[in-house]
Amino acid sequence: MGRPGYITVPILSVLAAIGYVYYTTVFLAIPAWLGLSSATGLANAAVFSALAAACVATYAVAVSRDPGRVPASFVPDVEDAGSPIHEIKRKGGDLRYCQKCSHYKPPRAHHCRACKRCVLRMDHHCIWINNCVGHENYKIFLVFVMYAVIASFYSMVLIIGGAVHLPKDEQPSSDSSRTSIVVCGVLLCPLALALMVLLGWHVYLILHNKTTIEYLLNRKRNSGAHTKC
Repeated sequence: MGRPGYITVPILSVLAAIGYVYYTTVFLAIPAWLGLSSATGLANAAVFSALAAACVATYAVAVSRDPGRVPASFVPDVEDAGSPIHEIKRKGGDLRYCQKCSHYKPPRAHHCRACKRCVLRMDHHCIWINNCVGHENYKIFLVFVMYAVIASFYSMVLIIGGAVHLPKDEQPSSDSSRTSIVVCGVLLCPLALALMVLLGWHVYLILHNKTTIEYLLNRKRNSGAHTKC
């Protein structure tokens, strides 16, 4: 696994997938169905190109933006009895302290083994962006997933239309286009479904003011409580 901020195989895979879907949709599916020189074809190509550009731009920001560092100077105010920091303690009653980073942790901060540091409001470490999803890049990560869902389903509609309207001659170019469109459609189905589930999951977390880590920790605690009973 690469260090945060470095280009890795998963990142290159995501970019390659975006490029392949874009090429197949704009240069194969739309011309076969609507015609790239027609007003409708140009409009759909322009809209999908804008969505693809938005996906790449938001993805790049999610990859490169720091998810949120715990300031090295952070020290909880132990004299403030009303501080919310005192509500989040270890089982032994001590304030949350990271032994690896050698500093106290604010509420909702967690240490990431991949990033080798504590991250503010850490949700999870994502190998597809080679970065943590935390306080500073959670919003842009969610926007990227939203754009990706819209673009995936939009592409599926255009891909299906292109596959239906491909000329049924025996020319090698037609066979090649048909193969590319079919392969792209097969790849898009599970991808669109996975992205939609991911988007729905994070909408659920936002509505309940939780992170993925907090959800799993609460579930583990509740499971342990039921087991003891």
